[in-house]
Amino acid sequence: MSDLQVRIYYEDTDSGGVVYYANYLKFIERGRSEFLREMGFEQDQLIVQKNIIFAVKSIQADYLSPARFNDLLSVSTEIEKTRHASLIFSQKIKDLKQNKVLFEAQITVACLNAQSFKPSAIPSNILEKINGQ
Repeated sequence: MSDLQVRIYYEDTDSGGVVYYANYLKFIERGRSEFLREMGFEQDQLIVQKNIIFAVKSIQADYLSPARFNDLLSVSTEIEKTRHASLIFSQKIKDLKQNKVLFEAQITVACLNAQSFKPSAIPSNILEKINGQ
């Protein structure tokens, strides 16, 4: 599991003073990127070295409670399931001050050939690292 802290800036909020709903998707994207980075995999290097990219295939999201300007949040990321050519992530965004979950999502990420954008097997070294964590 990986945790990333995110501070809410004015630019993240809507006219009602709460975090604009689409920004939660940006926060969890950062969480998945940092998760892979912490495991030793840089996405730009995966393109060059393995000819793969990871792309969101589907997302199920639940907005439970609003975040507001200047809140400090934690984005937790873990892999629920690995498949031959996809990963299923479970992610939560929590308000650290209130110790309250604000957002939950399950995201299926497909591994694709970087040129053709067709499904590609996840390299064995990546699966081994993920499954051995």
